[in-house]
Amino acid sequence: MNSPVRKAVFPVAGLGTRFLPATKAVPKELLPVVDRPLIQYAVEEAVAAGVDTMVFVVSPGKESILDHFRRDEGLESKLEQGGKDALLARVRAILPEGVRAEVAIQDQPLGLGHAVLCAREHVPADEHFAVILPDDMVLDPGRGALAQLVAVHEATGGGVIGLEAIDPSLTASYGIAEVEETPSGHRRITSLVEKPAPEEAPSNLGIVGRYVLDGRIFDTLATIGEGAGGEIQLTDGIARFMGDHPVYACPLEGVRYDCGSRLGMLKANIDYALEVDSLRDELLAHLGHVLGRTG
Repeated sequence: MNSPVRKAVFPVAGLGTRFLPATKAVPKELLPVVDRPLIQYAVEEAVAAGVDTMVFVVSPGKESILDHFRRDEGLESKLEQGGKDALLARVRAILPEGVRAEVAIQDQPLGLGHAVLCAREHVPADEHFAVILPDDMVLDPGRGALAQLVAVHEATGGGVIGLEAIDPSLTASYGIAEVEETPSGHRRITSLVEKPAPEEAPSNLGIVGRYVLDGRIFDTLATIGEGAGGEIQLTDGIARFMGDHPVYACPLEGVRYDCGSRLGMLKANIDYALEVDSLRDELLAHLGHVLGRTG
């Protein structure tokens, strides 16, 4: 089944406890990286890959994520009247023309697999769809991370998972993939293990929060039951499903930031700011002063 990837699921129901008290009233996904919230980068990445329907899986109380993508005619009118055309264009581009936002509710925090399952009514079973975890930012000024996966899907017709080589001592914090080369030059995933101890890990290839999945996986997610941590694990669902449906590896180009951690968020803010021409020189000067004080 080689279908275009037109829908992306964003599991954004988590509480963001690592960022409390900042996330007490503001969802973690709306915290800024330079001048845009985390979730907007993820949506822009999806749009760049050809996705036209964004499905946000939220928990009750996190509806403000959707507010960010709704039109604010009052704000737009004020910007227009004030002649702030550049800002107006940026606000209107938050959700481009022809792109839709939909919502699914995850009432209980039962794991990533369950969050994806909550989007079932929004994704036809005969289509491939994307899953993007906004916590994993990938700075790739070229294609973008999801576009890399979509290219592998278009070449193979199968599912695709984004991977990166990690420190072998950290395997217990990742889903880990084992891969084999195929005659076509693509790497097919042969096994997946959720958070194995280093001595039990089949490789050091950790899953990054980017997936292209076959819509038929929802049947598997509905029946696999609890896995690691007493949750429904997406990794477990893919591992069972791929016995009959091939899933390929996509080693991601670019730099990944774990924005589920404070340090990762700080690193992302610095590196993304350095990509902005109007900020780069003064930020580098400031960093030089900081290093001078601490050196």
